[in-house]
Amino acid sequence: MKHWSGQGPPPRPTARRLRSLVVVGLLLIVGGASASYGGHEMPFYPAYYPQEITLETLAPAAAPARFAKNTLHGYLGADPWAGRSAPGGVSPVESLGGWVVVTLNPARAGDREARCATARRVVTGLAADAPGFTLHPYPVTPYHADYLRHADLAERALAAARAPEPAGAPALRVRARGRLAERLVGARRAAGDGAWDAVVEEIPTTEVLSRATTVNGWMGPPWIKEGWFQAWVLLAPAIRDADGRRHVDEALQRVTAGADRLEDRIARERELVGALGAGCERVTAGYTLRREWVNADYSAGVENVAADAQAGLDSAIFVRTVKLKDFPWNGWLTLGLPERPAAAWNPVGGFTDAAGRLIWAAVGDPALFPEPYNDGWTDNRVRVESVESPGRPIPVVRDALAPERDTGVLREVGEGRTARSRITYQVLSSAFHDGSRTGVADALYGYAFAAAWGGGGRDTDALVARATAPAREALVGVKVLRVETKTLRFGEIVMQYEVPIVDVYLSRGGLEPHALATLAPPWSAVPWPALALMEEAVRRGVGAFSAEEARRRGVPWLDVVRDARARERLVALLRELEAKAWVPPALARLVDEREARRRWGALARFAAERGHFLVTNGPYELHTQAPNRVVLRVVRDFSYPLGVGSWDRYPLPLRAFVTRAEVRGERLELGLEVERLERFAREHRITAEPLTARFADKDAARPVCHFVVVGPGGTVARAGSVAPTAPGVCVIALGGLPRPATVLVAPALNGNLVNPHVKSVRLE
Repeated sequence: MKHWSGQGPPPRPTARRLRSLVVVGLLLIVGGASASYGGHEMPFYPAYYPQEITLETLAPAAAPARFAKNTLHGYLGADPWAGRSAPGGVSPVESLGGWVVVTLNPARAGDREARCATARRVVTGLAADAPGFTLHPYPVTPYHADYLRHADLAERALAAARAPEPAGAPALRVRARGRLAERLVGARRAAGDGAWDAVVEEIPTTEVLSRATTVNGWMGPPWIKEGWFQAWVLLAPAIRDADGRRHVDEALQRVTAGADRLEDRIARERELVGALGAGCERVTAGYTLRREWVNADYSAGVENVAADAQAGLDSAIFVRTVKLKDFPWNGWLTLGLPERPAAAWNPVGGFTDAAGRLIWAAVGDPALFPEPYNDGWTDNRVRVESVESPGRPIPVVRDALAPERDTGVLREVGEGRTARSRITYQVLSSAFHDGSRTGVADALYGYAFAAAWGGGGRDTDALVARATAPAREALVGVKVLRVETKTLRFGEIVMQYEVPIVDVYLSRGGLEPHALATLAPPWSAVPWPALALMEEAVRRGVGAFSAEEARRRGVPWLDVVRDARARERLVALLRELEAKAWVPPALARLVDEREARRRWGALARFAAERGHFLVTNGPYELHTQAPNRVVLRVVRDFSYPLGVGSWDRYPLPLRAFVTRAEVRGERLELGLEVERLERFAREHRITAEPLTARFADKDAARPVCHFVVVGPGGTVARAGSVAPTAPGVCVIALGGLPRPATVLVAPALNGNLVNPHVKSVRLE
């Protein structure tokens, strides 16, 4: 038995300590995260700050009055003060709102040269000073962490868009969709349904991010936040030219295949974005910012707010950081959204609207979730111990398991299999809300589910197939190495926790380590009986996991909470499966009849008590729901492996800047300035100072200088990152580089690559 070090998950209490833990829990609730028990401090407080989160449907016009009364802490998805000044006491949170695109009329656009000339004229003629719009005719924006890799191309596109329109050109008839587009197009707007040359519209970021469908704790492809991928989602559907589409498809395949050299990956990404815009069927004109608001009142407001650079407040990071100022631990958080929940509630293909995404972010727990201020991933319910991708075949142990295509049955891979990568995970198990424990069968059932419902067989759901394709294509095998028992001691209190250690073998490499770890982690946000119950319900026509599959089959979109008719059929089906102690064929080697009976019984008791089947192992659970109001309550269960403060490094992201760039022989020296946070009680101030002033302070955050060197013809000659050396200077080696070349540099503080300060240095 290993002694618990305080890192990672806290263990579940033993039965004989439950009474003591009740006392400790009460002390925590009353007194905060550090409670005393028998002369010892209890530094762990499970789950996150608010004890209750209420989501209300609220029209934007009604939000200002609620903020003024301090009965609203945040408003998501719309700006109640759009076009006018906000009062004191509220603070804005900005994120990428969407792209303004120009799509040409294929019946009038002509050949490629004519299309591109028309597209340039439309972009050039837009009212670039329209409020809320930034002229940026390149799909990768400063709100993408990979913007540095495209910065020179974006600047070139912007210069072309600012060129004057050719004299004597015939007038263009441009359609406008939406208020912003109408302002941008102005007098050039085409009237009615007459002939038109192009249409201008805004495509929200949420539509693009919807490609990252969360399927039971897997959050979509590793590249979901990268600019090249979002450019593909945005522009590829408009490509009609067969040769152009084939070129794009081949370029996409090269990018997603990865490469061992960073320079090769960047070159492929630039090539893909270039191919997407080459035919000019659709081009980007610029981007917009989403502005959401939080209550900043000194007493009744909130603090510690983190938001995703692209998803904004409707993200996993927000509910894991926000806290009420008068309730450092606990408190009642009230959030407003402009539209009532409309999507079905199920953990596979549901929760797809704004309200649903936020509910699932609180109730469900993903294995990993996207970093809010870059394109990386952060461990959540798995810990990535190691990533091995040596560039040579890795033998796969013969008793590793892999799901059969179509059936999902887990079978041994046998002799002679190899992989390109091996990832070792700690699985941070905990209690599900039905009282059962997350076990090995739960963690592995996700693989079986993906194969059965995404593999092309009779049960295939198109949404599940798309969402799980990267995992299914990459997975070679999975091996549970052992289950470690870890112990956490607080004086007389002893808590134990079981952590499965799992190896996952993948057929691919050529990606960043955490991108590989995101492909197929061993995890489930719901117990296997709940997932198996939904599967059987879908097979019997009760509903379909996704909206598109429901339309195709002519059945309801499966809702395990709000659909009374589906609930009745689920109850009957649950009784049948419980009576048989049914085990899905995929789990036959992992679950016996006794365990199955126990797990089905736990789910049945939960459904009888709660009146629904939304059971997870997340930090919050559904308390009440009505058409315009949903209440979530925290689960202060000591088996939950994360606690308040786990993500406190994310609020108030700071930036770094290049203040000096000098070429000295075969090296480029960059002087830096960094932002620093100063706190005054409940207020804060951000100041900037040269890095040299605090470089010796071991507690000071240090930036990293990311760089890309673009050589003749746009080739990527070198790329990487360097840490500053004393006295606070980043040094980039220039030896061996082709000339002329351009060095693009962006310093990042604490990994923040949002809206970076990009310095361009020309080498002759």
